[in-house]
Amino acid sequence: MTKSLERHYEFNSPAETEKFAEIVSLWAGPGQLILLSGDLGAGKSTFARAFIKSMAVGTDDFDIPSPSFSLLQTYDNTRLLIAHVDLYRLNSTAEAAELGIDELIPTHVVLVEWPDRLPEFEAQILHLHFLGTGNTRHVKLVGEGAWVEALLRNEAVEKFLETSKWKDSPRKFLEGDASARRYETVTLNGSTSILMDMPQKPDGPPVRNGKPYSAIAHLAEGISSVVNANEVLLAQGYSTPIIATTDIGNGLAIIENLGTSVFGNMMRSGLDMHEPMQTAVAMLADMATKEWPVTIPSYDVEAQVIETDLLISWFWKFLHGSEPAQSLHDSFEKIWRQILPLTNYEKSHWVLRDFHSPNLIWIPERKGLQRVGLIDTQDAVLGHPAYDLASLLQDARVDIEFAWADELYDHYETLRRQQGPFDKDEFSAAFAVLGAQRATKILGIFARLAMRDGKPAYLKHMPRVSHYLKRNLEHPALAPLKIWYLHHIPEALNVKSR
Repeated sequence: MTKSLERHYEFNSPAETEKFAEIVSLWAGPGQLILLSGDLGAGKSTFARAFIKSMAVGTDDFDIPSPSFSLLQTYDNTRLLIAHVDLYRLNSTAEAAELGIDELIPTHVVLVEWPDRLPEFEAQILHLHFLGTGNTRHVKLVGEGAWVEALLRNEAVEKFLETSKWKDSPRKFLEGDASARRYETVTLNGSTSILMDMPQKPDGPPVRNGKPYSAIAHLAEGISSVVNANEVLLAQGYSTPIIATTDIGNGLAIIENLGTSVFGNMMRSGLDMHEPMQTAVAMLADMATKEWPVTIPSYDVEAQVIETDLLISWFWKFLHGSEPAQSLHDSFEKIWRQILPLTNYEKSHWVLRDFHSPNLIWIPERKGLQRVGLIDTQDAVLGHPAYDLASLLQDARVDIEFAWADELYDHYETLRRQQGPFDKDEFSAAFAVLGAQRATKILGIFARLAMRDGKPAYLKHMPRVSHYLKRNLEHPALAPLKIWYLHHIPEALNVKSR
């Protein structure tokens, strides 16, 4: 039996209906059907237009024509692809089937007015039935499938905000894609803060020695990890979001907004990134001088090996459409266990693991290293400082030319030598090993996102990651790993654009 959730609402003005539509839009995604039923003038179109307008990207002048005569209107200048359908003039489900709605559902969120003419489709369904005239509207909401969790989560968010000074603040979608975390903006007195929505993740199935993947890889499972990491980083003098208020139990927080100058967006816009990137490199060099608390797990061999196995588990399946032999897992792991000791680091050092363009924010009004803002700090571990430098210079989502990466690497070396003794050869080997480990893991993650999670957009980044992997394998310390790749999965070293 399909799980469902029913709720009833009363709205006393079109503005209240529009606000409700904006809230619903925060939880929308491809593969969803929003069915709008009710008499003429009951508020269906008011809801649909507000829903679509709230999704508009980069414009306030957004035309939303009625699909009453065209029957179907699509939008691609929105956060999600949207299809707005009006079946009032149709007489049968056969006529509705000819519109090709079934072909739109996998990639669009589809709003349908007069859904009684609609054939049955496989989709996540939210049904809104409107009653009323004048300004008063009664709405019966029934959510199915993923909508149930989303609606309950929204109720938790609203309860959290109700107890804060942001209770009446407008909410806008900010980000949410590859992980369970979501972000919205909330605005109060002209100042914008970030609503962080990070529910506690349940343990997955045991994958090795009775432990789930997240426990072995030391992945954060709740918002307390963000709070704790940010407090330490702030105490060390770095720019991470100050946390205004939290509900740890429900995984919610209001945090400081560090701005919109995200490194990745700046790079894609063609802005001059030399000063921001040099400052980020200087931050990493500075982090190597700090004394760090040992309150977080170590990035041990077991964590690194379970991550590299993602390539065998998912990238192989992505290439061949079949499960790999156990011997392939075993031989791959054996080589990694031989080379990963090259990344041992005697001093306790925090590694953020996600020190790359989506999580770095340029704050030019601040001074020194505080001009680099750090977000997504929750997966910090104790490890070798070369990992974060590899994350920065071998970014999976934006192109960083090798010549520029080498200049930045040399800048890091220079700064470290100025600080005191620095083993250039040791660091070079660790950088290559950890760069290869990271690229290996990411190829597996991107394949998993495409195959398991229905997010093929990440496949476009695979050639770039493959390029990094191939370069890292040129280091003499990785010769055995290079031979293994060439023999078993040479495709990983030359992924083509799709």
